[in-house]
Amino acid sequence: MDFTGFLAQLLNGLAEASSLFLVAAGLSLIFGVTRIVNFAHGSLYMLGVYAAYSVVEHIGGTALGFWFGLVAAAVLVGVFGALVEIVLLRRIYRAPELFQLLATFALVLVINDATLWIWGAEDLLGRRAPGLTGAIDLLGRQYPVYNLVLILIGPVVLGLLWLLLTRTRWGTLVRAATQDREMLGALGVNQAWLFTGVFALGAMLAGLGGAVQLPREPASLGLDLRVIGDAFVVVVVGGMGSIPGAYVAALIIAELKALCIGLGNMTILGIDVSFSKLTLVVEFLFMALVLVFRPWGLFGRPQGASRNSAPAEAPLRPSSGAFRVFALAVLAALAVLPLLDTWLPYAPVLAQDILIAALFALSLHFIMGPGGMHSFGHAAYFGLGAYGAALLLKAASLPMELALAFAPLAAAAGALVFGWFCVRLSGVYLAMLTLAFSQIVWSVVFQWDDFTGGSNGLIGVWPADWLSGNAYYYLVLALAALSMLVLRRILFAPFGYALRAGRDSMLRADAIGIDVKRVQWAAFVLAGVFAGLAGSLFVFSKGSISPDAMAVGKSVDGLVMVLLGGIQTLVGPVVGAAAFNVLQDYVMRLTEYWRALLGGVILLLVLAFPQGIAGSFRQLWQRVSRRDGHRRDGHRRDGNRRDGNRRDGNHGIAVREEKQA
Repeated sequence: MDFTGFLAQLLNGLAEASSLFLVAAGLSLIFGVTRIVNFAHGSLYMLGVYAAYSVVEHIGGTALGFWFGLVAAAVLVGVFGALVEIVLLRRIYRAPELFQLLATFALVLVINDATLWIWGAEDLLGRRAPGLTGAIDLLGRQYPVYNLVLILIGPVVLGLLWLLLTRTRWGTLVRAATQDREMLGALGVNQAWLFTGVFALGAMLAGLGGAVQLPREPASLGLDLRVIGDAFVVVVVGGMGSIPGAYVAALIIAELKALCIGLGNMTILGIDVSFSKLTLVVEFLFMALVLVFRPWGLFGRPQGASRNSAPAEAPLRPSSGAFRVFALAVLAALAVLPLLDTWLPYAPVLAQDILIAALFALSLHFIMGPGGMHSFGHAAYFGLGAYGAALLLKAASLPMELALAFAPLAAAAGALVFGWFCVRLSGVYLAMLTLAFSQIVWSVVFQWDDFTGGSNGLIGVWPADWLSGNAYYYLVLALAALSMLVLRRILFAPFGYALRAGRDSMLRADAIGIDVKRVQWAAFVLAGVFAGLAGSLFVFSKGSISPDAMAVGKSVDGLVMVLLGGIQTLVGPVVGAAAFNVLQDYVMRLTEYWRALLGGVILLLVLAFPQGIAGSFRQLWQRVSRRDGHRRDGHRRDGNRRDGNRRDGNHGIAVREEKQA
């Protein structure tokens, strides 16, 4: 590419950075004040594009009407964001942060299907900006005028946000809330309305970021998940809560992508290098590099990367006799399920999927619950196990049994390398680093056509002949049950106690001689092994594998299953996996808008069971047991009191009789 074309790509990067900054600035504001990781922020961006299309189509015949339409669309999204905060988020501010993430993920499903119902499934291409449809001469190349306008929007919005946050009383309150919300409430500030205002402003910025893209890209239903990944990367690289950091990070990431496109395919030292393929992963590579050497981001504060001591949870207790009987009954029911295929022909297939999903969720819960390490990229190890089994069978020509046995080692190798970096971080930074590594693995698998099959994946991966029929179901049942027992045994071993000690108080664990990072690294590898086993079982159950099995959506599914069941209980991931898969399977057959229905059910479960399904039932059982215990103690005290009164009465009679004698 010549110099002019390269310069045009750099200018395209500046234009893209402005829109990316608008989305990331809103996300950073919301997180800084409310501490909510808003997974639905990409949906607000998507709504901005669709709303701008509708408004501009009605009144956008002139330049004034066009720009008024864009601003009106942003305001409408801001109003919608305020309603979401008042109706839903205000009710879950005191819930654990991960359950807030689950609620915002449910919003993604609801908003996506609502958009489908209102605007349809077709992509909608908006009209070009009146008066800005031409191009200027750029060293002999025509460059769109509208892109130059976009380049100016970013700095203008950055300046306005700076004035708002530093020169107004409301901005002072916002900055104070990011430092100490409790102190702000003690001073008499109405935090509820402050949070609503911040969420509305963040939503409006996301809507504006989408609206200004209307002349450049069509409104489509896939914008929400595509944009939210980029926005998270920008916020984390720039530093959580830093608006200037978000702008600088947006510039760097957008220019890196433009640079990869501009370089295209080149030959370096006789080796063909495709820089254009790096556009899928360059932002995650850069984020991983920043987090490894500067965990709090470019403009963040070192305190943001410190490991917060979580409140100590109740110690794990051995299962009661009643629960063991119940578990054996469930296992027996699963064992006889294939024998009932005449009446329930689809049940064994669904049960097999649930068992594999439960094993995947248990491996994620192992590092999230007892380990306290939140992961947004656990699907990488599921995918490594699945592709490892498929490649050992197809490329290495190993027997199916050996492929199944050795495949989890591929996932263990990935977890060994990635975990060494991940355990040095915590909180959102740890979660985003796991996401970065997961996207890197996904990109390699997606683009390595000669080895992994690329986007087409691998097919013809079936079990051995002796595992035909119901035999493979029983193999999955046996391995899943054995894995659950092994994970449970590990948690009750000294290693499990050391892992939970590091989660509850790293300083105290260090003081008594526990190498917390080494223990967490070992837990990371163990979780990767069992996730890889789930992936290898999955590929042989379906007969094929594609990059979707290790995409972001699969990691989100794992998070949903763990949180839906309850992160504080060992049985929670199993309950969550069963509930999520049954709901998904049943709801998908009910209506075309199954995502909205599934999201609504998840929202109801979050509001009704803030500790997850299994966690809430455990609390209910403990409350009932405690009440019964108090009642028995009361009856025992009343009985003892009556016995005491009776003894006192008998003693008095004996004394009187003795005096009379």
